Amino acid sequence: MQSAGLLATGLSAQTQPSSPAKAGNKVTLMLEMLKGSIEEEFDLAAKAGFQSVESLTQYALWTDADIELVKKLCRSNRMGVDTVLAQQDWKKRPVSIVDPAHREPFLGDVRKAIVYAQKLDIQNISVTSGLSAAGIPVEQQYASLTEGIKRAADLVAAAKLTLLIEPLNSLVDHPGCFLTNCVDGLKLVKEINLPHVRLLFDIYHEQVMRGNIIRTLTEAAPFVSVFHVADNPGRNDPGTGEINFPNVYRAIQKTGYTGYIGMEYHPLADPLASFTKAVKDLRVVLAA
Repeated sequence: MQSAGLLATGLSAQTQPSSPAKAGNKVTLMLEMLKGSIEEEFDLAAKAGFQSVESLTQYALWTDADIELVKKLCRSNRMGVDTVLAQQDWKKRPVSIVDPAHREPFLGDVRKAIVYAQKLDIQNISVTSGLSAAGIPVEQQYASLTEGIKRAADLVAAAKLTLLIEPLNSLVDHPGCFLTNCVDGLKLVKEINLPHVRLLFDIYHEQVMRGNIIRTLTEAAPFVSVFHVADNPGRNDPGTGEINFPNVYRAIQKTGYTGYIGMEYHPLADPLASFTKAVKDLRVVLAA
């Protein structure tokens, strides 16, 4: 099965933000950044030093045989999985939390993701707001977003999992997206005020939309379960764009955060060399 490989970990490590930072943040890799067979992708992730992986869409294509294979690979490589995205093809169908007419398809996506999470021992299920709904006032869209997250959170909590909300930039990658930055994302998480509803903080998206990354992540860190790393412009290797990642990593460390930090970027050169360097550079700062 093409490029479907790293997620199935079967050895999920849960986010525990109370442990010391130097004890080790879990460094994770988005499998959609890789190509190849399941075995090839998993081998690359292990060689690069990742402890965990994530998936946006590929996990939902896995057969039972694929799942057994990746669980075996995870055991042998001592890796875990942290997060999968619930909404498959959310732009094309579309399915948006801010549109009440999409509520049942959205909750159906969450239910399907929970099934995979339970098969693979995945801790986090992420969601995005989806596209803005034409003709519906912004206040009503926000109310629908809040209600939809609460409904999904009930499902996720019953499965003893965690729901992550990820804002996405609307200026470059996701035109029309409703929830576009972590300032508003943090506001939403605080208003919902449930321990199993948390924030996925994508550094690249936040830089595109607002900048001011360090101040925002410092406030948000107690409510974050996953950070995503990519430089701007281009969503490429950290250090190839305008973001000072050593300073960003130090800011994350100062908050005491010990959750997942994920590499979700398109490497400009050899993927193994690129991801190996990214993991090493991150760990050097966190260990200082």
